[in-house]
Amino acid sequence: MSVPADAVGQPKKAATAAWIGSALEYYDFFIYGSAAALIFPEIFFDKSDPATATLLSLATFGVAYAARPIGALFLGHFGDKVGRKKIMVFTLILMGLSTFLIGCLPTRDQVGTLAPVLLVLCRVLQGISAAGEQASANSMTLEHAPPNRRGFFTSFTLSGTQGGQLLATLAFIPIAALPEDQLLSWGWRIPFFLSIAVAVVGYVIRRKLEETPAFEQQTASEGVVKMPLAFLARNHWADVLRVIAGALIASVSTIFTVWALAYATSDSVGMSRSSMLWVGALANLVALGAIPVWATLSDRIGRRPVFLIGAAGSAVMMFVYLWAISTGNYPLTLVLGIVTFGVVYSAANGVWPAFYGEMFSTRVRLSGMAIGTQIGFAVAGFAVTFAAQIAGPDGSDWSAVAFFTAALCVPPVIAVLTARETHSIPTEQLGERTPKPTAERAAVTA
Repeated sequence: MSVPADAVGQPKKAATAAWIGSALEYYDFFIYGSAAALIFPEIFFDKSDPATATLLSLATFGVAYAARPIGALFLGHFGDKVGRKKIMVFTLILMGLSTFLIGCLPTRDQVGTLAPVLLVLCRVLQGISAAGEQASANSMTLEHAPPNRRGFFTSFTLSGTQGGQLLATLAFIPIAALPEDQLLSWGWRIPFFLSIAVAVVGYVIRRKLEETPAFEQQTASEGVVKMPLAFLARNHWADVLRVIAGALIASVSTIFTVWALAYATSDSVGMSRSSMLWVGALANLVALGAIPVWATLSDRIGRRPVFLIGAAGSAVMMFVYLWAISTGNYPLTLVLGIVTFGVVYSAANGVWPAFYGEMFSTRVRLSGMAIGTQIGFAVAGFAVTFAAQIAGPDGSDWSAVAFFTAALCVPPVIAVLTARETHSIPTEQLGERTPKPTAERAAVTA
């Protein structure tokens, strides 16, 4: 059977749209993390108590993660009913708008306690947007990808996320170098205002992408599930629990990106803002190359062993990285930050888009991934707040934070050890408990 010429290029188009869209979307999401660690304690909260101001600022970072499960319920439901493409466009526009509004907010000195309230509201909108972004982009790339390269193509969503984090970090490096008065008055707003360009570019890219053949075939042959969440709870509840547990690995990212940044630039360590932002920038740059390499390896040897390397390795390396920060040795911190986040964590980060998506059938793939990941990510988001509390009054107990992070890596290890290996299962049979006979498989594929 001949394959339409346009269908041949769709996997690349889907991967490119996922990469660019996720990079643009997570640029918005992660500039908030940098600002929450470096800027917001000074302008949105009571400056007379710096420790409490920092704690409250980091808590607003976690608020978006609390909103994500709610967004996942709605966006997952509609994504499995109306398609992946429409959700991808909607989430990008919502993220761009909410991030731009953050840049417009008045400060505490201008409107008092209303300022942090408005900040939290915008952060909630960011969380709802992020809830549907990765699940829709992952579903789009997985369902367009060749069966033997699903790991590679779906990894573009996460390498795009790392690209967005890199862009966010690079945007804040010159901003953080501004004089203190300029930084706190107008400089911090610039990266947030750029989100309008983010939304426009992302919309142009994503609106031209075609819906996946798997979703269209499902719609034409059997129709969409009327209640995807009920079907998911009845047939895939164990896989949803595995995804929730596996998604806790994102705690490594939030601790590395936010808490470690705040700790390294605190009075107890005294590293400069710009130098620590470069650690994150270079680590993300390395991750851009490491993620597709790990994902390609998972196409050959399986998702489970590669994910285990990332999860167990991150638990160990976070001890080493936080210890390096505590010594105040910047070259050592830079090298270990790149190894920890850029290389080791990328093993799990590059594989989970395919690994989680392959647990579900087409009819509930987006809702299964969205709900499972966003509940786990909600815990990961507030891991920063818990870390700030257990680090002691002066925020310098790095070993307690390292143990806490390692403990959060245990559920992902358990999840992957109890999951099925899926890298060699045909796309049309993903999520099925009983494989189809060879003749029936050939008929479905044809």
